[in-house]
Amino acid sequence: MMYQTKSSIVVWLAALVVLLAGVMAAKTVVLPVIMAVFISVICNQPIVWLEKKRVPYTVSVLIVLLSFASILMLFGSIIGGSLTNFMKVLPKYEANLKQIILSVINDLNALGANINPSQLIDLIDPGKVLSYTSTAVGEIGRIMSDSFIILLITIFILLEAKSFVSKADVIQKLQGTSLMHLDSIGKSIRHYLSIKTMISLLTGVFIWLWLFILGVDFPILWGVIAFFLNYIPSIGSIIAAVPTVLLALVQIGVGGMLWTGLAYLVVNIVMGNVIEPRMMGKGLGLSTFVVFLSLIVWGFIFGPVGMFLSIPLTITLKIMLEQKEETKWIAIMLGSEQETRDILREFKDDDAL
Repeated sequence: MMYQTKSSIVVWLAALVVLLAGVMAAKTVVLPVIMAVFISVICNQPIVWLEKKRVPYTVSVLIVLLSFASILMLFGSIIGGSLTNFMKVLPKYEANLKQIILSVINDLNALGANINPSQLIDLIDPGKVLSYTSTAVGEIGRIMSDSFIILLITIFILLEAKSFVSKADVIQKLQGTSLMHLDSIGKSIRHYLSIKTMISLLTGVFIWLWLFILGVDFPILWGVIAFFLNYIPSIGSIIAAVPTVLLALVQIGVGGMLWTGLAYLVVNIVMGNVIEPRMMGKGLGLSTFVVFLSLIVWGFIFGPVGMFLSIPLTITLKIMLEQKEETKWIAIMLGSEQETRDILREFKDDDAL
């Protein structure tokens, strides 16, 4: 029995490796489909709401998708215009930042330190920190350039969604296989993404206002970047803050850098540690380690977009694993400590009965 269990685990792991390799090889095809599925899940709620207001289903789909496309175009125009202007002045920012670092190194050497300026600048390469922002935003722009394909796939998914309930009912009657877990996946993703979008939007607005008051260049660009990168758990807010803090140092000075850093610190602590946990309720059902690990794994498979989708993809995987007795233990390992305690409490209650 033990040998069979070990063999089944090896088979599962081997199948998983093959599957992930196939997904990576077909990333250009798979990624738009995955994004279309998530967009469909998000759009389903307002479509249902419009239907309750006696709006025909096809018209509801059209209204929601046109609204979504308009929002994408708005973000695209903001990012495109601001990023073009930012790239024009980026060499000047890089040169000024290197001068500031050289000045600090010279002051430290005057106090007795023995620092090689050229080696340290090559190691840190502050220009790359600033230009990384343009790369990250460029990736967002690339995804938006595929928006027509994604939108087309989304339309077909939503138009087919009405027949899904009937198909699921037929499958259950013919094979005894319930597809209710797919509804659970949809609800979990909608719950997470709706709250995360609201929190990210507030984060972006607060960052934009604070930087606008401080007089940092391109405040709306940094606000949009803060909005998007806030979807990346754990490190997204740090990635968004670093280039802005460096820009404030170059443009305004040490005082501006400290105030900018304080802005990101306060906004992210309040939003990430106070407001978001309360709005999330019981949380994601994932352990902290799994959240961070999923960021690395999905980022490796799908690139920066995988980081954005890491939590929804991991939630989906966890719910799918819960459906089979052979894989339920993996879902438990992915779960949070609170979820494990709830399961143990249920066992104790059953023993008490």
